[in-house]
Amino acid sequence: MQYLNDVLFGVIEGITEFLPISSTGHLLLAEHWLGARSDMYVVVIQAGAILAVTLIYWKRLVALATGLGDAENRDYLAKLTSAFLVTAVLGLIVDKAGFQLPETITPIAWALVIGGIWMMVAEHFAGKLPDSARITWRVALAVGIAQVVAGVFPGTSRSATTIFVAMLLGTSNRAAATEFAFLVGIPTMYAASGYKLLQYLSDGTEGEDWAGLGIAFVVSTVTAFISVKWLLGFIRTHRFTAFAIYRILFGALLLGLAWGGFVR
Repeated sequence: MQYLNDVLFGVIEGITEFLPISSTGHLLLAEHWLGARSDMYVVVIQAGAILAVTLIYWKRLVALATGLGDAENRDYLAKLTSAFLVTAVLGLIVDKAGFQLPETITPIAWALVIGGIWMMVAEHFAGKLPDSARITWRVALAVGIAQVVAGVFPGTSRSATTIFVAMLLGTSNRAAATEFAFLVGIPTMYAASGYKLLQYLSDGTEGEDWAGLGIAFVVSTVTAFISVKWLLGFIRTHRFTAFAIYRILFGALLLGLAWGGFVR
């Protein structure tokens, strides 16, 4: 029972990191009820979710890396790299500007509600476009920018923002848009996690419960693997509407809790 809370944190992170429902709002609420965690704790369990997606896409990643003789592979890899570089440069600018994530629920709750409404509107208009799995340069660069926007406005969800930007700008096929968003997210989140981890390690890690952290990391990895595999199958035959409705309801619940003084 000692590490039950760490198991719960791992489950919450693993489920919410790549589903388009925002991990930030769920983790903030978890910290309110289960106890606050260090920034390094959050970074490490997030790395577990990234590892899971890497394992899911390892064949695709190897094919891209070893298929440089194929023009289509080179083009896709160039767009992935460009999207990552856009995110990296803009992300460093935001970080150097001293941007801080909110520590209260209310702004994230509003982002969940507004994001849910936006998802339904965006999918409606994307559904009117001809089916296309092609990733254009416009889509690649927009996805790179969208990742930064999602980081600046937590609660919007990185996966939701990038997937729907890609769909609205021409990659209307849900599976293709999701794959590109997730593949861009792999180096982006590894880089962000590594950068933050180095900062925290340089500041010292006294008092960190390494056993609990290790448990949460493993649980996050396993849970994320299962949830992402399920999502990739689900979106082949279903729209994102269920996630949008969940975001609106969850955001409304958080607003109610915040206004009632139950959470900060």
